[in-house]
Amino acid sequence: MATPAFDSTVLTRRGVLAAAAGSVLLAGCAPQGQRPEDGPSSSAPSDQDLIVGASLELTGAGSVLGVAQRQALQLTADSLNRTGIPVGNLVRSVRLQILDNGSNPQVAARHAAELTRAGAQALIGGVLGETSVALATAAQQVKTPFLSLGYGDRIVLPLDERTFTYKLTPDAVDMASRLVELFESMKVRKVSLLAADGLHGDSGVRAMREALADSSTDLARTVRLPATGRRFRAAADRVAGGERDGVVVWATAPDSGAAARELRAAGHRGPIFFDAGAVADDTVQGANAAAVEGAYAVHPACLDISAVTATTTAQLARRDFATRYTQRHGGSPGFAPYASDALQLLAWSARMATSLDRGRLRALLQAQAVQGIAGGYAFTAARHGGMEPDSLAVYQVYRGGWTRLG
Repeated sequence: MATPAFDSTVLTRRGVLAAAAGSVLLAGCAPQGQRPEDGPSSSAPSDQDLIVGASLELTGAGSVLGVAQRQALQLTADSLNRTGIPVGNLVRSVRLQILDNGSNPQVAARHAAELTRAGAQALIGGVLGETSVALATAAQQVKTPFLSLGYGDRIVLPLDERTFTYKLTPDAVDMASRLVELFESMKVRKVSLLAADGLHGDSGVRAMREALADSSTDLARTVRLPATGRRFRAAADRVAGGERDGVVVWATAPDSGAAARELRAAGHRGPIFFDAGAVADDTVQGANAAAVEGAYAVHPACLDISAVTATTTAQLARRDFATRYTQRHGGSPGFAPYASDALQLLAWSARMATSLDRGRLRALLQAQAVQGIAGGYAFTAARHGGMEPDSLAVYQVYRGGWTRLG
């Protein structure tokens, strides 16, 4: 099944709300254009579709992650449209309008206005922090719900200026805390931080400094990477350490793998640690493979798709999504589940709102406590992102794949 999993064995404080939401989400689907109690009839007219506009980085610096999001959106829309989404008295279809922002924030901002004028009731996109911020600002102006796929804690802040924006990726502070726990368990006493240029790197620097302040691990040095596409060797030379010193690479693919490769070339023999933005096939394949073997990453538990461990509703849903994604597109889904969850969250909100009104969709989004494919979300009026901390797990690269530790 392609609907999000709601699993009280996985959710803790969110369990009661999620179980109630799940019974609504998983029930009552009928063929397109029918009232739920009716027999066969014609399909719903196109002006009754749930129209979702997506501004994605299909080219440029963010394309490694942006293309995966497009594939996930199309896969999930196809699945939803097999049965339709009951909204009031009709069962609606999902209609996607996907545009390439070229990894350019100015283009992304224009897309928000263009897609809304074209009828989109909600927006999805922005795998880069900068494009997400541009979309969030524009979405606020046109009063259209926006689900961000980008990394960077400031995407949803300040909250009074981001009332229509919700972020699905984990918060930097939660990923940093989990990394520091790993340092403690491995007895890593000194780490350096190699952080990406831009908003995502800014969030990582703040979060790592805060998380390390009360730990037994010292932060030896913080160095920022140049923009995507430039040489990373000079930055790598400044942080390359000894056998026991660790380096945290806080960046998204393709920069994550390139930085690891330059670290090894600079003589670093200690462990390498990634935030969740690194988890993509690009990081562990090709020229990067040898450099990242044995590296660690904090990432949502959606990478667990083993048939042996798939026993809960959430795990079964993750395995189903991963299987369908791999069959259609090849490779592992990696970052892709965020877009799937975003579309499912909008479908659930439309069902509960019994309306496609943008304001009502927004109101329902901030009342959600659900377990999705990527992980758990608990949006409230005071918190618009990101993923719940208990969704995070630690993985290690082993023979070119991500293997969960513990």
